[in-house]
Amino acid sequence: MIKQANENLPMPVFEKVRYGPWQLEKMQPSQSIAASEDFQEDFLGLKVTGSTTTHQQLSPDLVAAGVLLMNIKQAYQEYPELVKNMVGTVIGRQSDRLAANNYDQFNTGFFLYIPANVQIEPVVQVVLNQIADGQGDLIARILVYVGENSQVKLLQRLQTLGNQASKASVVVEVLAQRGSRLTYANIDDFGPHTSAYINRQADVLANAQVDWVNASFNDGNTITRLASHVDGEGSISHAKVAAFTNRKQVQGFITEIQNSGRHSLGHIFQRGVILNSSALVFNGVGRIIKGAKGSDAQQESRVLMLSRRGRGEANPLLLIDENDVTAGHAASVGRVDEQQLYYLMSRGLPEKVARKLVIRGFIGEVLSQMPTNQAQQDLIDAIERKLQYERA
Repeated sequence: MIKQANENLPMPVFEKVRYGPWQLEKMQPSQSIAASEDFQEDFLGLKVTGSTTTHQQLSPDLVAAGVLLMNIKQAYQEYPELVKNMVGTVIGRQSDRLAANNYDQFNTGFFLYIPANVQIEPVVQVVLNQIADGQGDLIARILVYVGENSQVKLLQRLQTLGNQASKASVVVEVLAQRGSRLTYANIDDFGPHTSAYINRQADVLANAQVDWVNASFNDGNTITRLASHVDGEGSISHAKVAAFTNRKQVQGFITEIQNSGRHSLGHIFQRGVILNSSALVFNGVGRIIKGAKGSDAQQESRVLMLSRRGRGEANPLLLIDENDVTAGHAASVGRVDEQQLYYLMSRGLPEKVARKLVIRGFIGEVLSQMPTNQAQQDLIDAIERKLQYERA
């Protein structure tokens, strides 16, 4: 009955991306479990492999302050009412067919709850590992609640263990209460045989701020929706995205910020790099609702082509229903700046090294926002890995 009801819902629309052959609407949740623990004394956060928690650690002062960080299954068992009141509040079950399927089928993920007036200084880290063993798909739900006047930086990684063909569905719901501050950084690194649907959205209340730092370095086909609803007066959200495609891979994005609150701010910044015969599509949407006076909606999307066989698009869209606002957009698709290359090579650098530096500088705005030095280095290493296929 539920499956039939979901089939009546529309599939999400990603302009210029044909993802129908990936059959993302047909998933079965994996029951695979991790074989061993992965505990690290200096790792503040959570690791979930398949549906198994392999590492869980919060400092005693955070536990005393009422902070919760746990596998979504554990959260349902220990705090059922808290979790049930959050699931579907930001991304409704009826949003689209893929969101509904995730709502009905998820069996892994994590739950982060931060009460009011809690300032977390160290970066909280979460690793979610997909087990690609041919025994099912990763279907994960992530819930993040940041209480009034609280503050946290969160670093989340999505990774694949195994080489079997598989799919992944990851839905993230963020509730940022009045006066809160959240930096939510993602490193998405699913394997080449994983097709993925990722949907991350946040509700941002008055004077709160949610900043997304999204690095999409997946090797498989992926569609990603990243959205903020800046609902309260003075609310702020920045969405910074870096994406890298290679071989015959396709990645499609919808990055959207909707300004509903007066004097709210929403800025979108996207950078993409394309290799080989791959395709990358950025769809940016800035939306200002009637009544959101004094709001600011800006977006900039740029794509760097390293191959004549690849396909890149940057499609900006502004939907403005209010007069007393500021809004603008910029978009471009182009090749490596030959003058930059010439300058670097004239200083004695080989062409290959010079190209790497140009690329690193191109996505530097996103790279520099990663909240740990290790995360920044991991992205540099990922660039090196992707560039191995430049001539393929």
